[in-house]
Amino acid sequence: MNKKLLFLLLCATQFMFSQSDIIGTLKTEIVQKRELAFALHIPKNTKEKKPLIVFLHGSGEKGTDIEKVKAHGPFKYLKNHEIDAYVLAPQCPENEYWNEEVLYRLILKIQKENNIDSNRIYLTGLSMGAWGAWNLVVAHPETFAALVPIAGYVDRIPMIENCKIAAIPTRIFHGLLDDVVNVDYSIAMYKKLKTCNTNVTLTIFDDANHDSWSRVYDNQDIYDWMFKQTKNRQDEN
Repeated sequence: MNKKLLFLLLCATQFMFSQSDIIGTLKTEIVQKRELAFALHIPKNTKEKKPLIVFLHGSGEKGTDIEKVKAHGPFKYLKNHEIDAYVLAPQCPENEYWNEEVLYRLILKIQKENNIDSNRIYLTGLSMGAWGAWNLVVAHPETFAALVPIAGYVDRIPMIENCKIAAIPTRIFHGLLDDVVNVDYSIAMYKKLKTCNTNVTLTIFDDANHDSWSRVYDNQDIYDWMFKQTKNRQDEN
């Protein structure tokens, strides 16, 4: 073999065997600035601590027109009725989805600035808002005394970590004829929760399509039920 070629082969072999892996760490901080508009109903008597209802709207109410958040849910009910509680309705920006950490910080802000009973904070939402509610309650289960998701789909994490909310009374509603969000999402989550939560019910309206929320939010019964629930007494139905 040519001596020059042999020398080059030996050098290449030595180079290949001299390679090594490098293991390192990176410390960094990523800061995101988020803005969230909201509507807040304040009850007549604020001298005493009052409950807080957090309502998350669906995809149709995204944007910058805050009046949209009053089209459905508790704010719609407030047009003709009274609710003796604070009612918070944030508005999801266009081209975004509910972010549970941003929502959590908003709730902390509202608590700090108002006379709210921290043992009586209730979370509810419809469609995309129900999806947001599932994610928020699993991320911060210590915050809420009751959960009411309506016509919502469910991510993998709430499905897996459902027992994090075993102590939270939950009322799930869905329309059997829903052609936007399949009722199977609510059925699956109900079955999951039943294994560890003794205070969970599922109501399926046989004649309802995607709008299964109007008959829930337009009825005093759901508010009466929520107001009975507290984090210190979550065994009541």
